[in-house]
Amino acid sequence: MHGGGLELALVFLLAAVIAVPAFRRFGLGAVLGYLVAGVALGPNGLRFVRDAEPVLGAAEIGVVMMLFVIGLELSPSRLKVMRRPVFGSGGAQVALTGLALGAAAMALGLGWKAALVVGVGLALSSTAVGLQLLSERKALNTDHGRLGFAILLFQDIAAIPLLAAIPLLGRAAAVEGGLGWEELIKALGAIALLALGGRWALRHLFRVVARAQMPEVFTGAALLTVLGAAWLMQEAGLSAGLGAFLAGVLLADSEFRHELESQINPFKGLLLGLFFMAVGMSIDLGRVMAEPGQVLGLVAGLMAVKFVLLLLVGRLPGGLDRREALQLAAVLALGGEFAFVVFSEAVKAGLLAEALRDRLVAVVGVSMALTPVLVMAVTRLLAAHAPAPPKRAFDAIPDGHPQVLIAGFGRFGQIIARLLVAQRVPFIAIEHSADQVDFVRRFGNIIYYGDPANPELLRSAGAAHVKAFVIAIDETEGSLHTVRTIRRLYPDAKVFARARDRRHAWELMDLGAHAVREMFHSSLRLGEEVLMALGVPAGVAQQHARRFREHDERVLLAQYQVHDDEAALLQTSADARKELEELFNADQGEGVLGGMAVERRRSTD
Repeated sequence: MHGGGLELALVFLLAAVIAVPAFRRFGLGAVLGYLVAGVALGPNGLRFVRDAEPVLGAAEIGVVMMLFVIGLELSPSRLKVMRRPVFGSGGAQVALTGLALGAAAMALGLGWKAALVVGVGLALSSTAVGLQLLSERKALNTDHGRLGFAILLFQDIAAIPLLAAIPLLGRAAAVEGGLGWEELIKALGAIALLALGGRWALRHLFRVVARAQMPEVFTGAALLTVLGAAWLMQEAGLSAGLGAFLAGVLLADSEFRHELESQINPFKGLLLGLFFMAVGMSIDLGRVMAEPGQVLGLVAGLMAVKFVLLLLVGRLPGGLDRREALQLAAVLALGGEFAFVVFSEAVKAGLLAEALRDRLVAVVGVSMALTPVLVMAVTRLLAAHAPAPPKRAFDAIPDGHPQVLIAGFGRFGQIIARLLVAQRVPFIAIEHSADQVDFVRRFGNIIYYGDPANPELLRSAGAAHVKAFVIAIDETEGSLHTVRTIRRLYPDAKVFARARDRRHAWELMDLGAHAVREMFHSSLRLGEEVLMALGVPAGVAQQHARRFREHDERVLLAQYQVHDDEAALLQTSADARKELEELFNADQGEGVLGGMAVERRRSTD
């Protein structure tokens, strides 16, 4: 292949369909999949594409669109709320890491301008990989997850002035005597024109386009905004990405923000993937393979420096404990996607040689591949040395002769409790989550900590005198275990249990409990509201809901008799659908039931 449009499209789709899912399956991320696919299929691999430059030039639009979307997410109001962790911890991380890595680059023989670009470029971490690792481990809402998000947010912001400065640094290095005042004024004027005039012009443009009510025109206007702002900055000698980012910030608080993001995201995802492939294609694989020791040494140095400094930032300005800071350092010790963009721009500006760019890109790519392994190692290390959680004894429960015992005090149990309080019915609530108990007690609720399936706890709570047990536990197994215990201790007790679905309800019915499906009645009520909103009279809507409820309850009992027989269960489901159709067709005088109803009316007349 010679880099034609069809061949490039085939290569890109091949990477998206094969390489990316495979890498994500092993927790290595889509970015690394694109990079490896680019290396394998590029001019230094299997040579399916012999010239990577056309691909790289076209794919840079993906980076521009990514910066526009980042700008859309960084509204001034959001930055104000997160200003302390974003600008405090994030600023400290970028500054300290950039200085440390820049100093190391200068010690290895780079000039200060190239060392600055390398230091700050390597200080940035992968947003895609970092957020994916946090999400997979359900750690986004932990202390280190929130601080990690804030640091990544600042890194995204910091990348913008760096990208804007690279062409200026390159020109200053190339022109004897430094950068001229004329070029500096031109650059500042372009920024001012976009920032001041663009806010009014862009919003007015999208209002006019929105009135046309033509989706394709809105998509065209969104692309025009991104590419037009990028072209303006490029003409002023700055980074095209800076223009797209500023345009995104100007529209972040507008009513068109979400629509713009939905229009740009598909283009951004495709072109950004192509950009990473093009970066992989441009790596001189022979040079990297000729010096594996140097590349691995640079990877180890990069991750060690970032790990130590992130640990320091997490502990001091971040306020994390040692365990949380270690997890933060493990997630963000890698290089980032922006490094590929930064180093490619630096090569264009003449600040870096292509050979050095290839080494740095390889270092960042290998660090991305090693980060999931590092996170797993740190997680296992912390788990092995985890302090034993303090054991909290079950609460001593006074026997106040309650009439109702509620097991589980989440949203479901709390509604039942409020109804009992309104009727002055004495009850007792037991919750097995200590955190939930402490939280609910802050609002004055009387609730006790313990396992409601513990026989001793039930006896101390006065369960022998309870008239009704309400099992409002969310987990299916915990619910069934509690009902079994109550049935064994108090075989004649009335037990009402929350059921997640039909099968859970059948298991509860096997134990003699009255099962109430948690979503069934609220769904019926919402169905009534929808029918009334569509013009159905309130009485008719209520009648339909009542008939459906009676029908479904009959089906539930009928299926309960055969729920262990799969074939019989399928047959009852088919019969139930047919019966329901006949039931509602009768309202229009259609079907068997409808015909019978009409004949009865005629005979009475």
